[in-house]
Amino acid sequence: MKSARIAGVSGSETLVVILDSGEEAFAALTKFASDAGITAASLTAIGAFERATVGWFDFDKKTYKKIEVAEQCEVLSALGDIAVGDDGKASLHIHVVLGLADGTTRGGHLLEGKVRPTLEVVVTDTPAHLRRKKKPDLGIALIDIAAAKG
Repeated sequence: MKSARIAGVSGSETLVVILDSGEEAFAALTKFASDAGITAASLTAIGAFERATVGWFDFDKKTYKKIEVAEQCEVLSALGDIAVGDDGKASLHIHVVLGLADGTTRGGHLLEGKVRPTLEVVVTDTPAHLRRKKKPDLGIALIDIAAAKG
């Protein structure tokens, strides 16, 4: 993984993170956000995965239904945010649309993606602190605006 700061205005920074072939995207981006001390950011990405797992949230079961994509796929779009979780560490929430060789797509929450050959990520960090809190009634962690600090 390589990263660079490409812009900064009024406490906001734009960073580019380039993941290399073989890296697991969700884990690598979570580590990057933690190491960089990112507490509130948005991200976008394009690239490709050797394989991936996306999830569809089942409200009745309060868990993600895993959708395996066991083939090379294009990351057509990845959108997400970074906040701080209940454990005090970086908490990522990323949705992806993956393009398959036959032109069909798969999409959902990014749970795992093995990069091949690259993933190009743009992170826009803000001088705020967003807090993601677990909602027991839903079974997921959501951003809690009341707990945010600017």
